[in-house]
Parts: sequence; structure tokens; C-alpha cells
Amino acid sequence: MQRDAKFYAQLLLTIVLCLFIVVPVVMSALAGVTVNVFKGLSSGLTLRWIFQVWDLYAHSILLSVMIALACLVVTLVAGVPLAYVLVRRPGRLTRIFEELLTLPVAIPGLALALALLITYGGVSGYRSSWLFILTGHVLFTLPFMVRSVAAVMAAMDIKMLEEGAASLGAGFWRRFFTVIIPNAKPGILAGALMVVTLSIGEFNLTWMLHTPLTKTLPVGLADAYASMRLEVGSAYTLIFFVLIMPLLIAMQALAQRGKRPRKRTDTAEDTL
Repeated sequence: MQRDAKFYAQLLLTIVLCLFIVVPVVMSALAGVTVNVFKGLSSGLTLRWIFQVWDLYAHSILLSVMIALACLVVTLVAGVPLAYVLVRRPGRLTRIFEELLTLPVAIPGLALALALLITYGGVSGYRSSWLFILTGHVLFTLPFMVRSVAAVMAAMDIKMLEEGAASLGAGFWRRFFTVIIPNAKPGILAGALMVVTLSIGEFNLTWMLHTPLTKTLPVGLADAYASMRLEVGSAYTLIFFVLIMPLLIAMQALAQRGKRPRKRTDTAEDTL
């Protein structure tokens, strides 16, 4: 197929934009393994900064991963049934509830954190726990899980699937877990990818809610750059990519796999 000048212009623009985004990331990663960040690679390579970051911030890095995974579990348990109810029982009340559910996304993270501090800040054990940060992350990411799952459920005929399964003797919970959930898998995987990504990278909300003992990865990264330790901050960024990128790539692969069309159409009888 012959390609015209417009195609090559678009290709060139895409490459330039990709380089504009990727080059700073690569330069930051290289700065984390150079002896002198101002001299660049000519000063030599070292793992000193990476070991220093791990010694100082290992707890923050592991805490961020733990909070992200816990947030994923909570949003799955709460978000998938909520999406089902919103799709299965449309009406004025569900629309009002859906709008209220998206409020944490519409308001600034600092405002949401301030509301949590005013409401629950007096509970000392809860305030100083990582569960306090988890609460804020769940409020912020839950709408993304619900919207992703609800979009997929709305595209399929839930009523027909449930009626077919019920005619074969399946109860509600069996219909939900063996018919609805498998068909909503693409939305669940896409929502899970967004939840993990947003939870790990959330800064504004976490900065207000954290304590010295519950400092997460983005807060520690901001502290490193604020202290003008560019090599430490760059090493922090490199560790972040090494730990997080494999997880995100794996989840993205699962999401893409779930979107592939099946060779044969599953029916309620096949599922049961």
C-alpha cells in the first residue's frame, strides 16, 4: 500500500512527541546511576545512589505498593457490585448516587484530604495508620473502577444473560459470579489498571494525609527533589520504574487479552 506525505508527517509528529516524553524519563534514570549528575555519563556509573535510596526509603516504596494493592482489593469488592446495581437498576436515585460517587474526582485532592482530616483526624490510632491514606485512595479511585465496569456491563444484555442462567436453575450469586463477572472482565481489568496506577502515583491527597511513619513513594520522591539531591531523586525515580513498570505491563497485557474477541460466543448454558 502506497503511503502519502500526510502519513509520514503524522508518523514524524508521533515520533517527536514520543521522544519529547521519553527522553526526560531516560535522562532522569541515567542521572540516578551517574557519579556526578552535573557532569553526566562522563563522570562514570555507580549504584551508590540506588543503594542509598533503598536504605533510606525502602519502607516508603513497599508501603506504596501495599496501599495500591489494598486499594485494588477494596475497589474490586465494592466497585463491581456497585457498577452492577447502577446498570441493573437505572433510575433517578442511582443517577444521583453515581454523581455523588464521582465527587472525589471533581474536587481537588487537597480538599478531599482536608475533609477526611476534619472528619476523622481526631481518631489517633486511625489517623496515624496507613489505613487513613488507604481511605483517601479508595475514595479517589473507586469512581474509575465503577465507571469502567459499568461501561462494559451496559454494553452487554445483562437481563438476557441472567434470565437464561435463571432458566437453567442458577441462583443470584451463581449468576453473578459465573455469568456477569466473566463477561465484565475487560472492564474489571481496565479499572484495576487505573486504580493501581492512580494509587501509586497519587501525591496531593497523600501529602496531606501522611505522617512521618506513613510516607509513600511520591511523597518521598518530592522530598528528595525538594532537598536538591537530584541524584537521589533520580535514583528514587529509577527504583520506582523498576518496581512498578513490570506490574503495570502485566496488568495492561491482561486487560488487552480480556478485550480480544472469543472464537465462539459463550452462552449462559456454556458458562453454567
